[in-house]
Amino acid sequence: MSRRPEHIAPPEIFYNEDEAKKYTNNTRIIDIQVQMCERAIELLALDPDDDSPQLILDIGCGSGLSGSVLEEQGHVWIGIDISNHMLDIAIDREVEGDLLLGDMGQGMPFKPGTFDGAVSISALQWLCNADKKSHVPPKRLYQFFSTLFSSLTRNARAVFQFYPETADQIELVTSQAMKAGFYGGIVVDYPNSARAKKYFLVLMTGGVAKLPAALGTDDSEGQIGYSRKQAEYARNARGKPLKKSREWVLAKKEKRRQQGVETRKDSRFTARKRSGRF
Repeated sequence: MSRRPEHIAPPEIFYNEDEAKKYTNNTRIIDIQVQMCERAIELLALDPDDDSPQLILDIGCGSGLSGSVLEEQGHVWIGIDISNHMLDIAIDREVEGDLLLGDMGQGMPFKPGTFDGAVSISALQWLCNADKKSHVPPKRLYQFFSTLFSSLTRNARAVFQFYPETADQIELVTSQAMKAGFYGGIVVDYPNSARAKKYFLVLMTGGVAKLPAALGTDDSEGQIGYSRKQAEYARNARGKPLKKSREWVLAKKEKRRQQGVETRKDSRFTARKRSGRF
């Protein structure tokens, strides 16, 4: 079994000049990339009655293969990638999108409300790895998702096709996205097929909408929904006291005492909810 690219080297090193050329010239990879980008755009659920071009952010844009799909569908796009060799090929291909060299984990450097949507193909899983001593995956994921949330218009979506290695990685990614303000979940196309199975993280910034239906499934099979409340429950289930609960208040008071801050004594009334009536 071949090793996953993210286990070999950081993306800016793995995608050197040779690897970037091989990726871009491989017809099988091109076909898969086009199909996954078309599916990601479908999951964006852009307004079909709006004929004006939408401004889409392509995260981990590489050599612009997904950007070409966006262009064909009449959209304007901006791409960001950490590999300068990939971006050099995108320039040689004369893609129409604007290109930016940047690290996802350091956040998205765009003004609030810039984009009508965002897509990302085969990039998100790289943030689950610590390639340097300074890399802390939960912090980098939160920095990425929180700045992405800000850069999107309200009611916009972001769709990530990615390759999670474990269920823990799915939990890590989704929990940080919900913490940043998104809601949504995982859509798994063709969940019963070893070859065709694809994971899409569908994130929404506002409004109320169901997760899109997965391909190759019946009804809700292939959907894993997450909400902010579920994320809070999940944190509590892992042993952390629920915020504002009695255990949480007692732990916070004890920490203040250890810091030498004058704190009221604990009693049976500590953290008790008041009815609001007098």
